[in-house]
Amino acid sequence: MTSSSPRPSSPLAPEIAARLKRSADGLLPAIAQQYDTGEVLMLGWMDDEALHRTLTTGRCTYWSRSRREYWVKGDTSGHFQWVKSVALDCDADTVLVKVDQVGAACHTGARTCFDADVLIVEDGAGSDAPGADQ
Repeated sequence: MTSSSPRPSSPLAPEIAARLKRSADGLLPAIAQQYDTGEVLMLGWMDDEALHRTLTTGRCTYWSRSRREYWVKGDTSGHFQWVKSVALDCDADTVLVKVDQVGAACHTGARTCFDADVLIVEDGAGSDAPGADQ
């Protein structure tokens, strides 16, 4: 085990663990999405243990790369993510967790982490981009 990565052993079912394509530090990006609206809420990171906890507890557990520890969404903020479904993408290198989000998903207090810095909007796509024709 290196000092920058979480535990190397896998508590996951062997058939799931064998499919995962993890980063060099043993992590998978995990996208949290509101189950009923499709709203993308946040991106976190999971290792095998965090994914196992998410699958077995019904609450999202992530690996904090900065704090180097596990955290369960809502334990300190009260903004829980109740798991509705968990899926792997076609390459088995990203996890999609559909949740029922209670309160804010973003650490800033916003509902989603993806509403503060919109780079392009369909009904004016590119019109405000530097160098765009006016």
